Amino acid sequence: MATAEAAPRIPEAVHRKRWAILTVLIFSLLVVVLDNSILNVAMKTIATPAPTGLGASQSELEWAINSYTLVFAGLLFTAGLLGDRYGRKKSLLAGMLVFGLASLACAYSASSGELIAWRAVMGLGGAFVMPATLAIIMNVFERDEQPKAIGIWAGAVGLAIAIGPITGGVLLEHFWWGSVFLVNVPIIAAALVAMVILVPDSRDPSPGRLDPVGVLLSIAGLVLLVYGVIKGGQLADFAATEVWTTMFGGAALLALFVAYERRSDHPALDMGYFKNPRFSAAVGTIGLVFFGLMGVTFFMVFYTQSLRGYSALESGLLMLPLAVAQMIFAPRARLMVDRFGAKAVCTVSLLVIAASFAGFLGLDADTPIWVLEVLFFFMGAAMAHVMPPVTVVIMQSLPREKAGSGSAVNNTFRQVGGALGVAVLGSLMSTVYRDGVRDELARTSLPADVQHTAGESIEATRGAAERLGESGKAIVGPANDAFVDAMHITSIAGGAVVLLAAIVTAIWLPGKPAPADGAGGQEDTAKRENAPARP
Repeated sequence: MATAEAAPRIPEAVHRKRWAILTVLIFSLLVVVLDNSILNVAMKTIATPAPTGLGASQSELEWAINSYTLVFAGLLFTAGLLGDRYGRKKSLLAGMLVFGLASLACAYSASSGELIAWRAVMGLGGAFVMPATLAIIMNVFERDEQPKAIGIWAGAVGLAIAIGPITGGVLLEHFWWGSVFLVNVPIIAAALVAMVILVPDSRDPSPGRLDPVGVLLSIAGLVLLVYGVIKGGQLADFAATEVWTTMFGGAALLALFVAYERRSDHPALDMGYFKNPRFSAAVGTIGLVFFGLMGVTFFMVFYTQSLRGYSALESGLLMLPLAVAQMIFAPRARLMVDRFGAKAVCTVSLLVIAASFAGFLGLDADTPIWVLEVLFFFMGAAMAHVMPPVTVVIMQSLPREKAGSGSAVNNTFRQVGGALGVAVLGSLMSTVYRDGVRDELARTSLPADVQHTAGESIEATRGAAERLGESGKAIVGPANDAFVDAMHITSIAGGAVVLLAAIVTAIWLPGKPAPADGAGGQEDTAKRENAPARP
């Protein structure tokens, strides 16, 4: 009876178009993920001095990623609430429009600072897109079809990962670096038209008030914390006053944010959600796995291009196994969960990801490239069996009316985990690399300040070697060795974080329910979902 009563919640006209609506929503997802995967391939080009690139330093490259991520993550709570309050379709359309205009501005940035600033504006647009897409999916699909729809939604990430690096490589071979942002514009234009025609609007009938204090605390805390981590790697000194004070200040503001949200009657982030151990475990898993994944994959473009000598297009093609595996397995992950339960599937998959990171220890300047391809395939297949199940656990833990804020929490932990992963593991890699090349750079005729800049990344060292001419060739070999050592240590750190995620899922994620318990639990959830909508 519960299922029959719940069915009218989705109008028949919308229900019939649900798969077309999902297709349109995937376009918005493709744009957001496509942009970041393209940017990863363009990193080396952007780091190249003008006129080819912008001459961005290692820390500027990290901020080109994290300026987007910090604004995105900081505004997700409010964006989800605004979508729930005023309509998810309106939120989606506004976010796509801002994202498109900011992409256009990024393409014509004249400096690294401009690029970082416009990337932050892109984050503003993305913050309104991501919660709306998942919330709309939860509102146009019935509960029994939601895992399949979310699996396809997650599989689209794999498609974007595949298309992004290849598209970026083709563009960089024929056009200037800004073309990797300009490509977003026609996709967004087509998606906006389709959304206006097909996507229905939905909202929470009992929305909460906005929480500007909570939003400001979360943004300020995240910015200070990540800035301190990145600055520590840049200075190679985490004991520096500028570093530890900003990190401590950021952590203190985030603690204040949590305390404030717990006492607020209209929180941006409802701390009551986390009383459910399944919900907490799922969002924690997302944060941890993206911490390791984003932090480790950040250096892979430098491994394939700077160390191995592949072009941007070839580097993009090397990412295909990672993407194809996600495209193949993500839509079918629900079948494994039905058979073995979310706990077993996610735990084993996270162990596979950790093992893949450990496999990077076997990579050096002469390793056959097929080894990297095999590692990428296993990583992609494992990620395909983590993201859909944990996303389903998160979204089905909340009433349908709260889908926007639930989606915001899901995406916030993913983005914050990724941002901290890039910052922490990127700084770790930079610190280890600098230690490895310091003595070699000290033997050169470079001034002390130039030596410091040249030791920040392998690209910076290679640039210094070129300026030194014949004598600079002596530092290329040691620089390559230092990069490999730094990559190995970073991989170990990333693998340890993913192992922690596996422990979390093994303890708290739901196992395979007995048939009777599953039926009863679904009926209870249906009743809970219906409750907020009743007067």
